[in-house]
Amino acid sequence: MESPETQTTMEQAIVAPEKIERSILMIRGLKVILDADLAALYGVSTKALNQAIKRNEGRFPSDFMFRLTVAEKDEVVTNCDHLKRLKFSPVLPTAFTEHGAIMAATVLNSDRAIKVSLFVIRAFLKLREMLSTQKEFALKLEDLEKKFSEHDEKFKIVFESIRRLMGPAPVPPKRRIGFSTCQEQQ
Repeated sequence: MESPETQTTMEQAIVAPEKIERSILMIRGLKVILDADLAALYGVSTKALNQAIKRNEGRFPSDFMFRLTVAEKDEVVTNCDHLKRLKFSPVLPTAFTEHGAIMAATVLNSDRAIKVSLFVIRAFLKLREMLSTQKEFALKLEDLEKKFSEHDEKFKIVFESIRRLMGPAPVPPKRRIGFSTCQEQQ
C-alpha cells in the first residue's frame, strides 16, 4: 500500500491544480467548465464525454449543465486562448457547473475521472472561497471610504480654521495722533 504522501504526489501528477483553475469560467453568473476542458481533465475525448452524458440525460438537469449560445461561444473563444480550437467547431460547447462536473465523473466511471473529480471539486471550492474573500474585502474598503469621507469633511474644517489662524492678524484701526478739530469730534 502507498503512503499518503506518495498517493498525493501521484494524484498531482495526474492533473495540475492550475490547469483546473484555468478551466473554470464565469458564464451566466455561474462557475462552469466546458465539455472540452472537462473531457481533457478526465482523460477522454469530448465526443466520448458527450455520448456518456447523452446516455444519462436524466442525471443532468439545467442547473448541472447547459449549452452555450453562439454569442457565449464567441466570447469564450475570444477570451480564452486554450479554447481557440473551438472557434470553427459547428457544435456549441456544453458548460458543466460544479455538480455537473461531478456527475460527469460518475457516468464516465473511470478511475482517472473519479480521482480528477476530487481536484475539480477542490478547485471550485477554492474559487468560491476566493470570491467570498474578495466580497469581504470590497465591503471593508467601502466602510473605510465612508469613514474617511466623514473625516475628510472634518479635517477640511480644521485645516480652514488653522489657515485663518495662520493668516495675518487683522489690523486695528489706527488712532490719530494730535489735536482734533471740533468738526472731527462730532
